[in-house]
Order: sequence, then C-alpha cells, then structure tokens
Amino acid sequence: MKISGDIYNVAKVYNKQKSIENIGKTSSITPKKDVVSISNNAKDYQTVSKALKDVPDFRQSKVDEFADVYSSGGYDVSGKEIVEKIGKAILDEKA
Repeated sequence: MKISGDIYNVAKVYNKQKSIENIGKTSSITPKKDVVSISNNAKDYQTVSKALKDVPDFRQSKVDEFADVYSSGGYDVSGKEIVEKIGKAILDEKA
C-alpha cells in the first residue's frame, strides 16, 4: 500500500490528538454515597422464606399415625391399587 501526500502534517495532527492536557484539581469533587433500597415485594419474600424454613418438610403426626397402623397390621393395600396409583401418576405427568 502506498501512502502519498504530506505525511508530516498527518503525523502532527495525530500527535496533537494524542497529547494529554493538564487536568485541573479534583479535590472539589465529593464522592457520592451508595444507597441500597429493598422493595416491599422483596421484604415480603424474605419474611415468607424465613417462615418456610421453620416449617418441617413432613408432618410428624401423620408419620406416627401411619407407623401405628402399619405396625398393628391394619395397613393393607392390594397390588391393583398400587398399579392404579402409579398409572394415574404417570398419566398426570404426561398431561
């Protein structure tokens, strides 16, 4: 590639753009303080989240009731009922 013309003046213009002038004092600038605000929805979510942490994943009373029925021999489920429930669960997932 051949560059023709007054290359000296082009370089001079480039150097003028490149030069950095003195920067004035910046002591008069005061830094701004960061402010964080939490929306009411976020506060509500936080409250509900904390409340749900205190709730157990299962109800111990139901577990104890089932354990009593099972240990006394009163829990009797036929194989047909089990297959029907599994089939219903599979069909519900596909729907």
